[in-house]
Amino acid sequence: MKHRSSNKSKMVTLVTVLLMVLTACSNENGASPSTSGSAEAAAGSKSAEVTVHIARLGGISPLMIAEEKGWIDEAFAEKGAKVEWSNFTSGPPILEALVSNRIDLSSMGDGAVITGLANQLPFEIIGLLGDGKDLNTVIVPVNSAISSVADLKGKTIGVAKGTTSHVYLIKILQSIGLSQDDVKQINLQADDALAAFETGQLDAWITLDPYVTLSVEQKKAKIIEVEGEFLAPLSMIARTGFAKEHPELVTEYLKVYQKTLDWQRDNLDEAAALYEKHSKMPASVIKTVLERSANQLSAYTPEALQAHEASSEILLNNKFLKKKPDFAKAINNTFVEKLN
Repeated sequence: MKHRSSNKSKMVTLVTVLLMVLTACSNENGASPSTSGSAEAAAGSKSAEVTVHIARLGGISPLMIAEEKGWIDEAFAEKGAKVEWSNFTSGPPILEALVSNRIDLSSMGDGAVITGLANQLPFEIIGLLGDGKDLNTVIVPVNSAISSVADLKGKTIGVAKGTTSHVYLIKILQSIGLSQDDVKQINLQADDALAAFETGQLDAWITLDPYVTLSVEQKKAKIIEVEGEFLAPLSMIARTGFAKEHPELVTEYLKVYQKTLDWQRDNLDEAAALYEKHSKMPASVIKTVLERSANQLSAYTPEALQAHEASSEILLNNKFLKKKPDFAKAINNTFVEKLN
C-alpha cells in the first residue's frame, strides 16, 4: 500500500508539473488555457496581416530612399501590411521570382517585360517610369580603337542576357546590317561585367548608369555614339494575383514611389549621399546620374507601347522569342491614374 501511495503521489506531482509548463507556455503566447477564444482571435488577427514582397532593381533605386525614410513601411502598416525586401541586379531573375510568388511589386526593363509577357508569366504593367531613350550605352576602354557600332563586329561584348541592354545590342547591330552572330557575347551581370571590363576582358560593354558615368569619369571608358533613337521603356509591374487581391496596396505603393521621385528631384545632395551608403558608387557620380535622370511615374503611353511592339518584332525575328506578347492586354493604368 505504501508503494502504491508513493506512485500515486509521484503521478500527482507529474501532472502538476505538466500543468504548470502548459500554463507558462500559454502565458508566453499572451493567453491562458481558459482564454482559448482570445488566443484564436489573436492568431486570426496576426494571420490577416499581409506581407508585401517588393524587389529593388539595380544598384540605385528610389525604393532605397523609400525604405530608408520609412515611407513604405509606414504607409503599408496603416493598411495592415508589412514589407519584405529583396534586391536584383537585372530583370530576368525577377521573372523567376514572380513565377514562384516571391515578388509582388517591382520594376523591369523592356527585355524582361517582353520576355515575361511572351511567356505569359503572371504579372501586369501598372505604370511607366520613362521611355528609356538614353537608358543604354555602349562603352569601350578609353584607349580602344573602336569608334563606331560597325567596329563591334567580331569583338567580345559584355551584356546581361535577356535585359534591356541585350535588346539594345540587338537593335543597334540590326540598324547597321549586323546580327548577334557577328559579335561574341559574354553574359555578365553588372558587377561582374564591371570587373571584366576594367581588367581588359571585354572589348565593349553595353550597360546603364551609374556604371557609364562612373567608368567615364574615372577615365576608364569612352562612349560610342549610336545613330538613331532606340526607346527602352521602363515599367512598373505587379504580380497579377497580388494586384487583384490587394488593389489598395498597389495604389499605395505607387503613391510612395511618386513621393520618393519628387523628393529625390528636390534633394539631390541628400539623395546621392544616401545612395552612396548602399552602393559602391561615389556620391558625386550618383548626383550626376540623378541630374540626368528623367524618370517620372505616369500611365503607359502609346509611344511606349509602340516601342515595345517594335522591339518584340525584332526579338521575334532574331529567334529570341517564340511568339509576340500581347502588351495591350497586360497594361493596367487604373492604379497610376488614381494618383492624379
